[in-house]
Amino acid sequence: MSTIRYSTADVDGFRIFYREAGTSGKPKLLLLHGFPTSSHMFRDLIPHLADDFHIVAPDLPGFGRSDMPDHDRFDYTFDHIAQVIDRFTEIVGFDRYAIYVFDYGAPTGFRLAVEHPERITAIVSQNGNAYTEGLSDGWNPIRTYWESPKSANRDALRTLLTPETTHWQYTYGVADESAVSPDGIALDNHYLARAGAHEVQLDLFLDYRTNVARYPEFQEFFRRYTPRLLAVWGRNDPFFLPAGAEAFQRDIPDAQVRFFDTGHFALETHAGEIAEAIRTFVTE
Repeated sequence: MSTIRYSTADVDGFRIFYREAGTSGKPKLLLLHGFPTSSHMFRDLIPHLADDFHIVAPDLPGFGRSDMPDHDRFDYTFDHIAQVIDRFTEIVGFDRYAIYVFDYGAPTGFRLAVEHPERITAIVSQNGNAYTEGLSDGWNPIRTYWESPKSANRDALRTLLTPETTHWQYTYGVADESAVSPDGIALDNHYLARAGAHEVQLDLFLDYRTNVARYPEFQEFFRRYTPRLLAVWGRNDPFFLPAGAEAFQRDIPDAQVRFFDTGHFALETHAGEIAEAIRTFVTE
């Protein structure tokens, strides 16, 4: 089994923590996590794929063990996060790579693809949305904040940052809750409990509207470049609906779509099956 290495890169003064596995010279695979987690979410997937890829999985700015400066000193927007991760890929030597995108990792990775289409060899989207039909009614409280970014609407979203909500995100739509390790939930809640973390996340809730605004741009990238794309989706996701996975085939007719009977954090219950789908996809 390939050794997983844990490192920190200096990205122009910003520290990005990352996990790395596999062998240099193998196809490169960049894993981009979502809210409210970190690269820890890939702990089960990486060993399945390390023999086939050179894998790098960073913690996004403000998440996990990467730097989390106060939101008054760092602009927590998806444009800014993508800029930091773009520079990170250059520092770690990822000149051409496939991306695995999940949740917040999707608008981050799709920005990298739009900016550098020549670098992207393939896309694996695991509940990583790029279509309005993929957004469930679960987004309505956040939409209210987009439409009226006043303090009352911001404060109303603090319930999304509680330990109870984190637990619900991990277990909703899962057939057997005992299959979900409590460790990821506990770690995410630890990071969310840090001083200033809620303000960081509330800033990103507001800025998520820019991702929806850029959906047409992402879709134009899909149509123009028709990247090889595999969507692996927890069909019971309360945030990103199956229609969001199926919509990729509208712009990329050869896109492959696989559904799994699980929720938002599909890797918690189906890491082996998703890894096998990725291996099959890459070798076809």
